[in-house]
Amino acid sequence: MSRISAMLNAHPQGDTALSKDKLAQCIAACFECAQTCTACADACLAEAMVAELATCIRTDLDCADVCAATGNVITRQTGGQTSITLAVLEACQAACATCAEECEKHAGMHEHCRICAEACRRCEAACGVLLAAG
Repeated sequence: MSRISAMLNAHPQGDTALSKDKLAQCIAACFECAQTCTACADACLAEAMVAELATCIRTDLDCADVCAATGNVITRQTGGQTSITLAVLEACQAACATCAEECEKHAGMHEHCRICAEACRRCEAACGVLLAAG
C-alpha cells in the first residue's frame, strides 16, 4: 500500500464517493506530472535551441502548477466541494493534454520531452477516471 493510500484510509472523515484506489492513483499521477513537467522545463532551458522551446517551457510550467494544485485539492477529504474538485480535475486534464501535445512535438529530439509527454498522458487519464466516477 502506498503512503497516499495509507493516508486516505487513515483519514477519519475519508468519506468519499470515489474509489480510494483511483483517488490515490490520481494524486500520485498529479504530483509525478508536476515534478516531471518542472524537470522538463529545466532541461529545455539547458538545450542549445532554448528559444525554439519557449512554448514547451511555458506549457511545462503551467502544467506543473495545475497538477500540483490539483493533487493538493483532491488530497483534502474534509468538507469537500464537489464543484471545485470537478473543476480542478477538468483543468488538470486539459493542461496535461496540452502539455503532452507540445512535448510530443519535441520527443524525437529530446528524451526529457518524451518522458514528460508520457507523464502528462498518465495524469490526463487518471483525472479522466475520477471525472467519470464523479
